[in-house]
Amino acid sequence: MRRGLAAGNWKMNGTAASLGEVEALKTAHTAPSVDILICPPATLLDRLSAVTHGSAIATGGQDCHPAKAGAHTGDIAAAMITDAGGTHVILGHSERRADHQETDAQVCAKAKAALEGGLIAVICLGESLDEREAGQTLDVIGSQLAGSLPDGLTGATAVIAYEPIWAIGTGKIPTIEQITEVHDFIRADLVARFGAEGEAIRVLYGGSVKPANAAEIFAVANVDGALVGGASLKAEDFSPIISALEAAKG
Repeated sequence: MRRGLAAGNWKMNGTAASLGEVEALKTAHTAPSVDILICPPATLLDRLSAVTHGSAIATGGQDCHPAKAGAHTGDIAAAMITDAGGTHVILGHSERRADHQETDAQVCAKAKAALEGGLIAVICLGESLDEREAGQTLDVIGSQLAGSLPDGLTGATAVIAYEPIWAIGTGKIPTIEQITEVHDFIRADLVARFGAEGEAIRVLYGGSVKPANAAEIFAVANVDGALVGGASLKAEDFSPIISALEAAKG
């Protein structure tokens, strides 16, 4: 049985004042039956990790460089995330792929660096609206799986997040049938490549997850949790999503 994971991606949001939201979340979920992860901007990771220390909430980064160190101004190495208290890192998010032209090969290289640095890699996949409407969704996802995932992944070292690009921050979500189709496809691909470990790797759904739709999404068999954007910024929004996941998977 895969343990549920509620992951919050704060993106380019949050200042020191936001730490109070995490304090509230920590108080509301002292002994959750699912895992909770928050990935704040790099400027907050050390302070947020101090707030969550000793609690059930894990922290992580939003990206890491393939190199261990060097002349890469503005970038962050896996070891720096670990040093700041993080245990996870989000890689290959559609916003990184679009804003920074990241390729599958680059995402794969970053994932290798994350694993070598002792981090759990949360590797993101997703199709555009044009690709969805052209009936290319599974082809796109299959290509991203093949190109973005390094060999040797296990349920303890990696998480996959399916985020249809057209659903991120738009309020639109795929139908339950569409989510089921893609998550079943990802699961079959993982098992074909990684065997028993492919069954253990958690697959999250992301894209306009909110308290109002969380329970229906979490009822899907191969949805093991969510990668939540805007709704993870406020405890009053993220907490009921965590509770919905506990009800479904806890």
